[in-house]
Amino acid sequence: MTNSDTTNLFGSYTVRFTGSSLANPDVRNCNAQITGFGQGSNSCGAVPGPAKPIRLMFSMYDMEIYTVDALLSQPSEPLAFCPRSATPLPNPVSTPPSIPPPFNPVTPPSLTNPINPTTPPSPPTVRLPPMPFLESSACPYQKWTMPEYRCHWSVVEPDTKVAVAFGLIAARKYGTDMTLRKGLQGRGDVYRTLLREATTALLNSYNSIHFGYPTLSVIGNMNAALMGSPRHALFMALRFKRANSGYGTVRCNFTPCK
Repeated sequence: MTNSDTTNLFGSYTVRFTGSSLANPDVRNCNAQITGFGQGSNSCGAVPGPAKPIRLMFSMYDMEIYTVDALLSQPSEPLAFCPRSATPLPNPVSTPPSIPPPFNPVTPPSLTNPINPTTPPSPPTVRLPPMPFLESSACPYQKWTMPEYRCHWSVVEPDTKVAVAFGLIAARKYGTDMTLRKGLQGRGDVYRTLLREATTALLNSYNSIHFGYPTLSVIGNMNAALMGSPRHALFMALRFKRANSGYGTVRCNFTPCK
């Protein structure tokens, strides 16, 4: 089959099989390939590579997620008709080894009053500023809504749209006007709870590199839950909430903004 789509902010896109005749298709024996560049073999940049096998990554509640390796390739050497550097690199010039002069030992003069060497002072200790991003931290959604912790919003803002943060699938579910601030206030519904905990997990992944879910994993699991059943959405919301609560010994490293 052939499918046409555009990527999201992270350079990926999702293909979904719908309809009763294509329910749960087994595509593990299929290959994926990019076509339609329109340049053929005359391109001097990245071109569609060979077909790659599809691998099963996730299967739960009548839903499978597959992945495939990079589908673009670039030759290691430029083709004959591609532009090359105008100034060729000069050939290395070999320099004959120099012969050191003969060594004549010199006897140092004797000192009547030898000088005791002094120990040089130790260099000053350099203290690096605190780096919260390198510390383990997990904060619940209540912390992210408090005004005194507003400075910890680093990559996104409270008024950032959910569609911008999570992509097209989230835009279809929550609309294009929903902001992350409103998403943190969701409750009473499975998909509003999912949005609240996914938004909190996204903020925690930006705040700490050691958070349980990396940023791309938060976005991918969020979109997979939106495409699945309500049971799958509730299951993913509970997993996000557990990570946001700092299970184990992980705590929230927030300090009030100055």
